[in-house]
Amino acid sequence: MNYDVVALGEYLIDFTPNGRSEAGQPLFERNPGGAPVNVAAAMAKLGRKTGFIGKVGSDPFGAYLREALLEVGVSDCGLVETCEAHTTMAFVQLDADGDRSFHFARHPGADQLLRADELNHAMLGETRIFHFGSISMTAEPAYTATLKAVQLAKDNGALISYDPNWRPSLWRDEEHALEVIRVGLSLADVVKVSEEELVFLTAEQDLEKAARKLVEQYGITLLLATAGGAGSFYQMKDWWGKVESFPVLTLDTTGAGDAFFGALLYEVLEKGKALQLWEEEELQLALCFANAAGALATTRKGAIPSLGTMEEIQALIRDGAREDVLG
Repeated sequence: MNYDVVALGEYLIDFTPNGRSEAGQPLFERNPGGAPVNVAAAMAKLGRKTGFIGKVGSDPFGAYLREALLEVGVSDCGLVETCEAHTTMAFVQLDADGDRSFHFARHPGADQLLRADELNHAMLGETRIFHFGSISMTAEPAYTATLKAVQLAKDNGALISYDPNWRPSLWRDEEHALEVIRVGLSLADVVKVSEEELVFLTAEQDLEKAARKLVEQYGITLLLATAGGAGSFYQMKDWWGKVESFPVLTLDTTGAGDAFFGALLYEVLEKGKALQLWEEEELQLALCFANAAGALATTRKGAIPSLGTMEEIQALIRDGAREDVLG
């Protein structure tokens, strides 16, 4: 296989708050963003060979996003450009705790216009993991392109990973969102959700019951639920458990879930064996590493710029273990 992971989906400009001007107006910093590409970038930073498939505008922002991809070591062979729409933009608002909300400029954005005939078949046929989210499924033609890409990768033996990444403002209504997100769930081996998404998808407040429901209903091999500072939960056929996170000074949570997921998928590749053959302790150690990667990403602003290196993640794990001993 030529690629460890190929991700497909939205690639956009995140405008992140960065102080105020002399006139008192909020200033925004330009950062590359988009959940699937963040996962590919997280794995590239950990030394894996990664590629991305998506669409940007033939404009200065699109050119900047291509440069940013190459800079972090992700192949741009699947990135196509269009004159039909502008590169998609998201304006990020941060609250006092660093938690974010988004306003999207996407009517349509270039990412929605990816067509099935623009897919890079060679990349999809030569990847060990194929990763996608639901944002590329909010509208045609990207919806059809996404499903075709999943099928091509699946047919070539790739592990399929999926992040529903529910953003209410991007959907026609909740019913449409549920219907489409569930299509993604039915295709995936590994799924990452937030606590809110787990409740949304199952209408079940009890997280353990909700997780079991999803795994049984969709035949998911490994379901991960992130709970911010509280750590992460896992559900496999016979296991349910929680792994604690690492206390850090949070500045910006943008991209933290993607850093977590990228690190977890890195561990899946490192183990080199089917998830069904893992011991529960191996999964817990992998999640400890993923939690550290996610926590580290919250200590810096932006998504891709905040992703940690192997050395930084391991240092945080060591410090956390030291604190446990001293505590």
